[in-house]
Amino acid sequence: MKAEIHPTYKEITVSCSCGNSFPTRSTLAKDLQVEVCAACHPFYTGKQKILDTAGRVEKFRQKYARKSA
Repeated sequence: MKAEIHPTYKEITVSCSCGNSFPTRSTLAKDLQVEVCAACHPFYTGKQKILDTAGRVEKFRQKYARKSA
């Protein structure tokens, strides 16, 4: 790599609106404030629900379910 052409890579703190914060490294020189993190995102916490309108999810599962041999 060429010297003096790359941005500095510093440690910053990422803070979430839920109160969770964690250190990471970035070329951004200031701390980050985010709205959703892995600690409060519904997908990662298991609280996300699939909205099944007109049974589409169940139809998909039946169509592509493994057949018994």
